[in-house]
Amino acid sequence: METIGSQQIWTLLYGEDVIQRATNTKIRGDSGHLVTSYLDLAKKVAELQFRNRDYVFLFRGQKKDHKNRQGNTSLRPQIFRDASGERSSGGELRRRFQNLRQSEDMLVERYKQAKFTGLERLKRHRILRWSILQHYEVCPTPLLDVSHSLRVTASFASIDAQGEAFLFVLGVPNISGAITASAEAGIETIRLSSVCPPEAVRPHIQEGYLLSEYPELHDYQQKQHYQNYEIDFGLRLIAKFRFDPDAFWEENDFPMVKYNALYPSHEDDPLLEVTVPIKQVSSY
Repeated sequence: METIGSQQIWTLLYGEDVIQRATNTKIRGDSGHLVTSYLDLAKKVAELQFRNRDYVFLFRGQKKDHKNRQGNTSLRPQIFRDASGERSSGGELRRRFQNLRQSEDMLVERYKQAKFTGLERLKRHRILRWSILQHYEVCPTPLLDVSHSLRVTASFASIDAQGEAFLFVLGVPNISGAITASAEAGIETIRLSSVCPPEAVRPHIQEGYLLSEYPELHDYQQKQHYQNYEIDFGLRLIAKFRFDPDAFWEENDFPMVKYNALYPSHEDDPLLEVTVPIKQVSSY
């Protein structure tokens, strides 16, 4: 994956009120710019988007800023990291890819039984199977969940947060169609609403997208052709924000999106009904 901003990009840093130029490395090592409210965040993201006009912004919310050994923000797909955020061992990674393949097979079979739209597309394209398994949290995949919605992302970060929450702004090449691959940037962007069947509700509510290496890392052997630092979407980081969820939301004007709205029930989302049994069988 190419590091964003071979030339310096515009960002906001900790303790600074003025947008300035900085390298991706400096942004990743920074503590994160503090915002006081959702409106404050929205205004600052708007100016960043205006200044960084060559990129489309996607967002990721977390309860913690995971750092690599160099002390820089690390945004790695779950299949490549353990619970602490460190990279997975070789044996563990092999088992996870094997589990992913088994989960793909089960997904195709259950998808067929449910008679959902788009079965042939699902059979043909691995990235579609991965997208569903990742977004419905069935098992670890080489994909990273992000959203096009600032409010949805900030809500994710706020749910059950203890103290501060974090929101990361990622810059990707122009998005066109359901799946956009950039050979230059070494990144693939998947728009979930276009690859999931119309029966799926969660991707539409969450305005979900997924990010992948391009070409896709389809097994453990292919992963060996990449250095560990390359498989990290922190390389696309444009800005890092931190906030206190208890003081951030304004109930009258900008209320937080509640958990039950972000995660529709089985009755409202038939695709969830299909994926839950696969997760129960999965060893991860």
